[in-house]
Amino acid sequence: MASLAAHLINPVLRFQVKRKLSKASDVASIRRAFEGQMPAPRGVRFTPAVIGEVAGEWAEQPDAAPPMTLLYLHGGGFVACSPKTHRPITGGFAKRGIKVFAPDYRLAPEHSYPAALEDALAAHRGLLEQGVAPERLAIAGDSAGGGLALAVLLKAKSEGLPLPARVVLFSPWTDLEGTGASAIENAERDPMILGHRIAEGAKLYLAGADPKDPLASPLYGDLSGLPPILTHVGADEVLRDDSVRLDDKIRAAGGTSLLRIWPVVAHAWPILQLILPEGRHALDESAAFIRAAAMTPLDQAA
Repeated sequence: MASLAAHLINPVLRFQVKRKLSKASDVASIRRAFEGQMPAPRGVRFTPAVIGEVAGEWAEQPDAAPPMTLLYLHGGGFVACSPKTHRPITGGFAKRGIKVFAPDYRLAPEHSYPAALEDALAAHRGLLEQGVAPERLAIAGDSAGGGLALAVLLKAKSEGLPLPARVVLFSPWTDLEGTGASAIENAERDPMILGHRIAEGAKLYLAGADPKDPLASPLYGDLSGLPPILTHVGADEVLRDDSVRLDDKIRAAGGTSLLRIWPVVAHAWPILQLILPEGRHALDESAAFIRAAAMTPLDQAA
């Protein structure tokens, strides 16, 4: 059963975000629709850093020795947001015993595809070069960042780079062409995202590239040989079927996929975890999923 908070926050999001996005005619107006920043969890230290020549920030609990490191890629449609806007999520993981690096990857349209992928892959490679064992590394992201996390896996696999041990996705955007049935079915129910403008919004990032390029839309890629993946999505999201179809394809390819479909919640709701119980529950489950990888000794890990 959905919480009262989930029911109450949706009309606010519909007014504060979806209304603005419906009127957005340029990048500046899209970015204004995502303005505002939820406070970060207390007790977490955020430290600027450069990993793989990509600027970003660490989120961690002071004096802690977390067993897992997480590369977190923020959402924002490839055109908006930053590590700072997503501190409720990165800080939430840090509070749950995981050390997090969030790269400030380049945004479109100033830096179109594949700039974001290049930066995210460089951060992944940089963490490995700094000595983070792949068995102790996870990758996660929300919305566009979720799709980007999958693209990093596909690119790393093609280049022979070690893959992380776990993957967590929140409302991932995996199909930039916007062909999921939920884009139409949930057009009115989704309190944030406009289903009919999915493909239009992707053009700002693609800049003429094929929306079915697997490194832009991982749903169309070879999803075999990936680490275990946990995906969270809202039942009422226009992007719901980006997760449902992803789950189907991973399973068909012989992979391990866990799909959680939540009632009522809005797109990428863990960012509201300080006021939304479902956000905290999703982070609890996701952190436990990531930490479970550390239960396998390094010398016995696959």
